[in-house]
Amino acid sequence: MTKPHEELLQEFRGYATTAPNVQSVMERIAKRLHETMPRYNWAGFYLIDPTDSNFLIVGPFAGSFTPNKRIQLTFGLCGLAATSKRVVVVQDVSKDPRYLAGSSMVKSEIVVPIFVGKKLAAELDIESYFSDTFTKPEQEFVEACGAVIANYLGKA
Repeated sequence: MTKPHEELLQEFRGYATTAPNVQSVMERIAKRLHETMPRYNWAGFYLIDPTDSNFLIVGPFAGSFTPNKRIQLTFGLCGLAATSKRVVVVQDVSKDPRYLAGSSMVKSEIVVPIFVGKKLAAELDIESYFSDTFTKPEQEFVEACGAVIANYLGKA
């Protein structure tokens, strides 16, 4: 990971030790990723819908477009990450028929599922207007950001 990655992770981990709730941690992470990472044009969280666990609902986010508000677990890259329980990285969304467009400007996307124990609690979704944004170091960084939320929820 790069120095900016390490500095942001340190900030997020520090904030998580004093944050009043997980919502505020997610808000901080989404806002700071969008502000400081030039190729992260949308950063946000999707949460398991408390009224129907077959859906994800949008949580805190920051970005230049309005996201899909509710996603069925069988649709899109967010659904794929949820059902496969794996990180999904697509370097060119135009070549992946599973991509559920939030904006026609998006070129690449990463979705990191966040678990508490073995149960899916949320996902960190980042979309970029640039192809090939999510290299291995970027993926490791985004996974580490997701781990901040998993750790917070695990202690709550």
